[in-house]
Amino acid sequence: MRKLKNSELDRLSVEDFKNSKKTPLIIVLDNIRSLNNIGSVFRTSDAFLIEKIYLCGITAKPPHKDIHKTALGSTDTVTWEYIENTIDIVEKLKQEKVKVCAIEQAENATMLNDFTVDSNTKYALVFGNEVKGVSQEVVSASDHVIEIPQFGTKHSLNISVSCGVVIWDVFTKLSKFSHNTSL
Repeated sequence: MRKLKNSELDRLSVEDFKNSKKTPLIIVLDNIRSLNNIGSVFRTSDAFLIEKIYLCGITAKPPHKDIHKTALGSTDTVTWEYIENTIDIVEKLKQEKVKVCAIEQAENATMLNDFTVDSNTKYALVFGNEVKGVSQEVVSASDHVIEIPQFGTKHSLNISVSCGVVIWDVFTKLSKFSHNTSL
């Protein structure tokens, strides 16, 4: 096997990305404090053609050098919007028939591997603060609470890692309804 060169990866241009059909997923960042985590979420969202990111509360907004360091230009491709209160966008999305899923450890949470998707539904995945997680108000307002199964001594993952795990899982489940992996 030979590693591929960047020129062989057949990446989309910024314009092609913006014109591509998007994965029916929205990411909501509920008070994320680390700019590197925010940049990583942008980069993962670019990789899976995520429709939009909502940055809420204390979550910083591009342009910022520490976001750019990990986003590597994906703040120019992924559509984003700042909303002061996370609950406001959660309520708006629910009115638009988007299923809101808080990614959190909570009573009666559905384990990620048991979470099933509907091919005719758009989902919003809410990721919370590095210390406090998703706010209780948002958890209570969500249609689903999804927990990532963990088996070691620690009971949390970095938010950017959680985002990558959950986006990949939901993307693959949604892709089963499509004839190709680009949905």
